Amino acid sequence: MAFIGYHASHEQLAPSALLEAVIAAERLGFDGAFSADHLSPWTPQQGHSGNTIAWLGAALASTRFSIGSVATPGQLYHPVVSAQAIATLAEMFPGRYFAALGSGELLNEHVTGALWPSKDERTARLGECVEVMRGLLAGETVNHDGRVRVHEARLWSLPAGPSTLMATAASAATARWAAGWADGLVTVGTRRDQVAEIADAYLDAGGLGPTCLQVHIALAATIDEATALVRDQWLHGVVTPPEAWDIAQPEEFAARAGEPSDAELAEHVIVATDSPSGIAELADRLADLMAAGFDRLYIHEIAQDQRAFLGERATKLLDALRERLDGAADERGGAR
Repeated sequence: MAFIGYHASHEQLAPSALLEAVIAAERLGFDGAFSADHLSPWTPQQGHSGNTIAWLGAALASTRFSIGSVATPGQLYHPVVSAQAIATLAEMFPGRYFAALGSGELLNEHVTGALWPSKDERTARLGECVEVMRGLLAGETVNHDGRVRVHEARLWSLPAGPSTLMATAASAATARWAAGWADGLVTVGTRRDQVAEIADAYLDAGGLGPTCLQVHIALAATIDEATALVRDQWLHGVVTPPEAWDIAQPEEFAARAGEPSDAELAEHVIVATDSPSGIAELADRLADLMAAGFDRLYIHEIAQDQRAFLGERATKLLDALRERLDGAADERGGAR
C-alpha cells in the first residue's frame, strides 16, 4: 500500500493550530507526517515559526503514526544537542520518529553570529556531525576535534532500537554523498526529471531506506484563486538553491522573489482546482512524481487555513491517489 504523508508547515501556522492539523490528518487517513525545523518563516506573510523539537513531543504524543523532521546539526544546534533530542523522541515513541539531516540555511542559522561557511564546508561539517551523532546514539562516549568540537559526550537515555537518520538533498551530488551514511532520503520538487535525478543518484550510489518526496500544492475553487494563494504564501519558492541557502531574513526572501509570473510560481507549487477533474489531474501528477523512484509522498497544501484542506479536499485527493498508486503497485506485482 502506498505511503501518503502530510507535511506540517511550522512557517505558516501557530504550533497549537499545527498540532490540531496533524491530529486531523491522521484521522483523515494520512500515513504519517513530516515537518521542517525553522527559526524564521520564509516570508513575513507566513508569520510563524514554532520550535519543532518541542512541537514534536506533543504531536507524537497526540497521534499514532510516524512523524519525521528536518534537523540541521552544526551551527544553530550542536550535534550533541541534536543527538540527545533524537534519542529522547525515539525512546519515548519507538519506531515513530525519524530525523532528516541537512546542512542548514542562513535564514535559521545566522542568529548565532558565527561565520556562514560555503556549501562544501557545510556538507563536510554535516559529515562530522553524523559521525558524532552515530557514536552517541550507539551509546559511545565521543570526543571530536574538527569543524565541530565535542568533549567526552555521552547520552544516558537511549532508545531500545536504532535511531533513523535520513538525509535531505536538493541535488544529485548531495544525494550521492548521503548514500554513504543515510537511512533514507528526503527531497522536494514538482518536476519529474528533477526529482528522478536525485532519487536515482541516491539509489545508484547504494543508498538504503525509504526515498521520500515532498510536494507543495495549492487547491482552490479556481486556478486563479490557487495561484493567488501561491503568491501570498509561497512566493519565495521561485528563489531556489544555492541562492536560497544564503539569505538571512524573511523580508529579503520576499524582495528577491519580486513579481514572478503565474507560470514561474507554478513551477514550484502545483496549482489545481478542487473540482473532480482538478483532483483527478492533481492525483495523476503526484502519482507520476512518485513513479520516479519514491516510496513515500508527503503532501504540503500551502494554505494557512488547513481546516479547509483537511476535509473533503484531502479525502478526495487521498482516494484518487490511493487508486492510482495502489493500482500501479498491483500492476508491478503482477508483472513479476
